[in-house]
Amino acid sequence: MIIRVRDFGVGIPGSHLASVFNLFEQSDSARALGKGGLGIGLALARQLVHMHGGRIGATSPGPGLGSEFIVALPRGRDEHAAPAPQPNEADDDVWTPLRRRVLVADDNVDAAEMLAVLFEQLECEVRTVHDGDAAIREAERFRPEVVILDIGMPGMDGYEVCRQIRREPWGQSMLIVALTGWGNDSDRRRSLEAGFDHHFVKPLDTNALIRRILHQ
Repeated sequence: MIIRVRDFGVGIPGSHLASVFNLFEQSDSARALGKGGLGIGLALARQLVHMHGGRIGATSPGPGLGSEFIVALPRGRDEHAAPAPQPNEADDDVWTPLRRRVLVADDNVDAAEMLAVLFEQLECEVRTVHDGDAAIREAERFRPEVVILDIGMPGMDGYEVCRQIRREPWGQSMLIVALTGWGNDSDRRRSLEAGFDHHFVKPLDTNALIRRILHQ
């Protein structure tokens, strides 16, 4: 079954078509509208479509010329039909259940909650907090296997949160991931020195994050 949704809005530059389904991704034209979007709707749409065994894609003639989104979903299963091919493990579009305890710390409440939804769909147990002090308390109480830390939180930033967690015996084995808008060499070096295992720059490549967690 094919579903097409077409609009006549701001359109998508060709350079953004490959990344438009990434979490937190927004084109310059979308940001210019100033309506407070977080760039998470299409990432969630892709995940929901993939959970149903389908595919989603986007096309656009360019900025100001609208967009078309195409969803392909399998029809009801035919007991006489040949088995569906299994996805290749290297396929970027395949999301494997993680089944981890995950702590998400981000002062942007909507962004934290959306990440929580995504991890819950991957069969994770998730907690969310919105400042550094709460992140440390919840890490000690919840003992997550994975911690996603926004670096730019007010008060105690993600660097200090990571350092304090790493000082504790219960924090030594946690996988701690920095999520930030800062991505130059000095930022990555600071993350490594603070004790982060990985450094991801917004807009978040969710497939890359999932692969890192799976292969850790």
